[in-house]
Amino acid sequence: MAGLLGVVLVLGTLVYARTSYGGSTISSQSMLPTYKPGDRVFFKKVNGGEVRRGDVVVFSAPDRYGSSANVMQRVVGVGGDEVVCCSGTDARITVNGKPLSEPYVARGDVDGVHKKYDVKVPKGRLFLLGDNRANAMDSRFFASDHDGTVAESAVRGRVTDDRTTAVGIVSAAIGGVVLALLGIGLALLGIGLGVAAFVVRRRRAAPVAPWLVQQG
Repeated sequence: MAGLLGVVLVLGTLVYARTSYGGSTISSQSMLPTYKPGDRVFFKKVNGGEVRRGDVVVFSAPDRYGSSANVMQRVVGVGGDEVVCCSGTDARITVNGKPLSEPYVARGDVDGVHKKYDVKVPKGRLFLLGDNRANAMDSRFFASDHDGTVAESAVRGRVTDDRTTAVGIVSAAIGGVVLALLGIGLALLGIGLGVAAFVVRRRRAAPVAPWLVQQG
């Protein structure tokens, strides 16, 4: 029973992890200093409609980037927002007329390439920027394609730095393996005891040769 429970726990954990979470390795400098090349990040698979401003998301846009590989950028505007920028190192992006606090951008430069824009984000789409504004091929450079916005359906997940869930998944998998091994060990022990009992019974039941019986 323990072995079966362990196998079920392991399989259930693996299925949950595969369907609920994903992982990617950073290959560019576009998200510096938050994430650097070579960093391994995990993301929770969510619908694009669930993300909010400030979230870092993983998405796929092969028509834009020439590859189906995951791209990681930060959500600056969601459907209905008006995103306006700016020029100069002391400038700030505004969303719906309010200055956006962005402590995560590289060198505090929210502009990066001195490129002004005023975008009304369509419903069902997102305006995305890299944290390294001086070196990020993001929504600013695709103005001819829906003002650079990305469809919510392109989102694969929201990046998370919370390792609690990952630790829980690993712990559950390890627990399942332990239970499975325990079950296997108990099964082998049971088989061994059964064989030993069978041998003992056979020996007890074996007939004694007449000439070995001591005469009184």
